[in-house]
Amino acid sequence: MFKSKLNNMKIQSLIIVLLLTATTLIACNKKRRFGIFTVSKNKTTVEMDGTIGRSSLKNFNKLLKKYPSIDRIEIIECGGSSDDETNLQLSLKVHQKGINIHLLDNGEIASGGVDFFLAGIERTKGFNTKIGVHSWDSNEGSATDFEIGHSNHLPYIDYYVSIGFTQEEAEAFYYFTINAAPASSIHWMTDAEIDSYKIITN
Repeated sequence: MFKSKLNNMKIQSLIIVLLLTATTLIACNKKRRFGIFTVSKNKTTVEMDGTIGRSSLKNFNKLLKKYPSIDRIEIIECGGSSDDETNLQLSLKVHQKGINIHLLDNGEIASGGVDFFLAGIERTKGFNTKIGVHSWDSNEGSATDFEIGHSNHLPYIDYYVSIGFTQEEAEAFYYFTINAAPASSIHWMTDAEIDSYKIITN
């Protein structure tokens, strides 16, 4: 009887320890996760996975406040953004903070995810990656419905210039993207196109 009670106490103690450990791990993980961003153990690298949305900029600001030494973002997948204005603001902030961006092996970026990637001071990629571009679409129409130089094109072109592209490079890349594929489709850039438009820095 005594031995049975002792064993039960040991089991209960073990369960309590496991529950406390799990609770601590969950709490630590929550502290390091900010929406689509997760801070690595070294506290200088961020893993990114998901679509950029309205809350992404706010989450990134919270991340920087808690981990101000972040200098690298590693992208698993970013298929685009559900809020282009927020995406451009977030991307510009990343650039202004001097952060490098790396697209991981088998990683994929498309649409607004490419705009975000371009914010990196140094931009690198692993093996078997995909980089996709296409036209944007809005209530006013598709990007290609507006003539070259129209004000609707300027936010994107101005953004490219603000992150280091020349005016000529910014316009060339922007007009390439909107003509490469309609909003309902995607064009996966070739290695030659990636080199030509300076998507990768080294």
